[in-house]
Order: sequence, then C-alpha cells, then structure tokens
Amino acid sequence: MALAAATFSVLAAPASAEDLVFMLTNETGANLIEFYASPSNVDSWEEDILGVDVLGSGESARVTIADGREQCEYDLLMKFDDNDVLEDTTDLCDTGSYTIE
Repeated sequence: MALAAATFSVLAAPASAEDLVFMLTNETGANLIEFYASPSNVDSWEEDILGVDVLGSGESARVTIADGREQCEYDLLMKFDDNDVLEDTTDLCDTGSYTIE
C-alpha cells in the first residue's frame, strides 16, 4: 500500500531516536477516515494523520510520528465512514503496532 505508507508518514522527518513508528491495522468492518494520535499529557488533538486518505477494513499502514517528543503513551481518536467513533489510550513504544477491532 504505497500511497498509505507515504501519506501516513506525513509528520516524518529523517529517522531519529524520538520518532515513533508503528503499524496501524484496521480490522473493523468500516473504513477509517480520520486518525488522531496525541500524547496523553496534551489536552488537545494533533492533526489528522490520515489527511485525505482512508485506511480500509483489513488494511495496514506504517505510521510515523516525528514530533520530537519522547512520549510513549498516546490518546487515539478514530473516526469511521459508518459514523462510529472510538477513543483509546495505549503505549505505542511497547507494542510497535495498534490494531483497531
């Protein structure tokens, strides 16, 4: 999925120790149309990582968050094309991946 790999790296800069890279997998029955990941200690959502792209059901993409922070715990907000909205908090450093089910 070349388009997703390029687009989801929207915050990407040259790799550094602070870059947070993980695989995002959508195992729901709906298309993921918005995906936000903000450090848990931040009171507002960062920009939509997907931008104009969509992560279809059953698809995966590599996400790079190159915000220079050393934070591992992120709040996640996911919006789907069937109007469902999910929120979660997870340690993205330990897992290296996140699957939406």
